[in-house]
Amino acid sequence: VQLVESGGDSVPPGGSLRLSCTASGFAFRSFLMSWYRRVPEKEDEFVAAISPSATRTSYASSVKGRFTISRDNGNNTVDLQMRNLTPEDTAVYYCKTRLGGELYWGKGTLVTVSS
Repeated sequence: VQLVESGGDSVPPGGSLRLSCTASGFAFRSFLMSWYRRVPEKEDEFVAAISPSATRTSYASSVKGRFTISRDNGNNTVDLQMRNLTPEDTAVYYCKTRLGGELYWGKGTLVTVSS
């Protein structure tokens, strides 16, 4: 199982970014995919999740209305479109999935929101 995140960058407040996670090594289209974020000395924070068929999504209240999660089961990717970013969104973002009771996640991609 491999999850590789990309797209992180440094942007000013109010900016936008699109993160992508490319998955391999498992039947991607059969599993729920999530985005989490991590800041130093804090618990990992759930950001968004999408069902296997992309018919259902869920978001943390802190990002609802600003972030959009999507997936492409043909290309084994799950994206996170982020708009109207604030400094509080600064974090390492990583995608996560659970297979057979075991959690997998990638190395993450850094998003920095600063003027």
